[in-house]
Amino acid sequence: MRILTASDHALLVEAADLDEAMRLNLAWEGVPGVVERIPGARTVLVRFDPLGVSAVELATALAAVEIDTAQLPDAGEVVVPVRYDGEDLDEAATLLRVSTEELVNRHLAADWRVAFSGFAPGFGYVVSSDPLFDVPRRSSPRTRVPAGSVALAGAFTGVYPRESPGGWQLIGRTDAVMWDIDRDPPALLAPGTSVRFEHVREVARLDLGRSDESGRNGDDAVRPGRVVEQHAETDADALGFRTEAAVEVVRPSLQLLVQDAGRPGFAALGVSASGAADRRALHDANRAVGNATAAAVLESVGGAVLRFRGAGVAAVTGAIGALSLTDVEGAVRSVAHGVPFATVDGDELTLGHPARGLRYVIAVRGGLEVAAALGSRAADTLAGLGPEALTAGTVVPVGGVASHPVEPDALPRELPAVGDLVELEITLGPRDDWFTAGALATLTAQEWTVTPRSDRVGIRLHGEVPLERARGGELPSEGAVTGAIQVPPDGQPVLFLPDHPLTGGYPIIGALTDRSLDLAGQLPPGVRLRFIVKETS
Repeated sequence: MRILTASDHALLVEAADLDEAMRLNLAWEGVPGVVERIPGARTVLVRFDPLGVSAVELATALAAVEIDTAQLPDAGEVVVPVRYDGEDLDEAATLLRVSTEELVNRHLAADWRVAFSGFAPGFGYVVSSDPLFDVPRRSSPRTRVPAGSVALAGAFTGVYPRESPGGWQLIGRTDAVMWDIDRDPPALLAPGTSVRFEHVREVARLDLGRSDESGRNGDDAVRPGRVVEQHAETDADALGFRTEAAVEVVRPSLQLLVQDAGRPGFAALGVSASGAADRRALHDANRAVGNATAAAVLESVGGAVLRFRGAGVAAVTGAIGALSLTDVEGAVRSVAHGVPFATVDGDELTLGHPARGLRYVIAVRGGLEVAAALGSRAADTLAGLGPEALTAGTVVPVGGVASHPVEPDALPRELPAVGDLVELEITLGPRDDWFTAGALATLTAQEWTVTPRSDRVGIRLHGEVPLERARGGELPSEGAVTGAIQVPPDGQPVLFLPDHPLTGGYPIIGALTDRSLDLAGQLPPGVRLRFIVKETS
């Protein structure tokens, strides 16, 4: 095997083929220092704790583990009804040099099995023994692929669990529910599952969610990740939430989310860690009000207005801008950045447009009390996990427990303004060998601009000179870390943020070091970047 650097806290291990990658992934269960493993088509991404093990020590330990030759586990069988009417069906048939009818018939006849999960929760990479299926991705990915789309790429079939960007060839659609957090397991296409595709003229609705006692699907029940909108007619106490303290959204920002430290450890389900884009701001805000460091907070892209219900203590960290508090009588006072301040019922907090940075973090003593999804209250915008983006009128309950006393002193911090030049530290790899020497020089010598086409999934960068590949063709899907610098065919990099897909097929030329990740979460459009390669001993 070949072991490559994926970041300063991850290794990418190349296997001979998919079967070996799956066996390596199983064999490395329990290896000391390993945080998470993400299998790919011919690789395993191994995230590790640098405080517990070095990259060299881990590489040695991984190479020493014997691979089990026993049969891989079987997770049962599912049937997926498909209407074969995808936009790319004819093009996929042409690429495979068969008729549309033969493509469909062989897709139905093949024995399929889920090899691994990735991209998004519930997205299973399904393979068969039929050598026909080796399909290139689209040269230009779609910005929106509908949920339930059945698609081909490489040797895999996949079904998009929810609407998302994607570059796979669409051959059909299904109404089978790929991901339901109330189901056990949540993913219909879990690794090891045998899959049989069934041709239908009209897609039959498969309601695979867990029903309540009345036999209904339970859509009206309080489900994990929901934020209760406590309008006047809502009996919040009957739903089991506190009403003494809460935060009401008067005017939302461009994106107002509930976030915490995230949900690491679910890569096998295709679930990324997500969590606050700026972990330091999360910790600083919770420290200021006396919460546990991982308590749920609000993350606001740009200005907003929030109203406090009941008495409490709050603090604002992250982005730097004008902050003010208006009481019920209209009196206005300024609020210091990073310093805890008392609130009473009816106080309104106004967050001005950030002068520096991008994302405010607002913590309230006691933390935000919304239901958890997979142990976290974080909103994952790609996966659709956790609370939805907050809108005007939404009321978020506040918990009643804080772990520590408030900390009155703000922690100083510098954040960039539009037009500033920011240096970010990176490691090269794992696929820097896919690029020319000139591209590697351009990566670090050229300034890159943060474009408005950026979100919690990734920051799209633009440089005068695109990065040129030394190798053509496609890269089999493999794992990616937060901070990875992925390069699409146009040569303009995408810098992955917390809600990024777990796997992807575009080569990753480098990745931010851990200490650069929080700053990346605070980069507004218009900031200029320069990458600095971390010196290794």
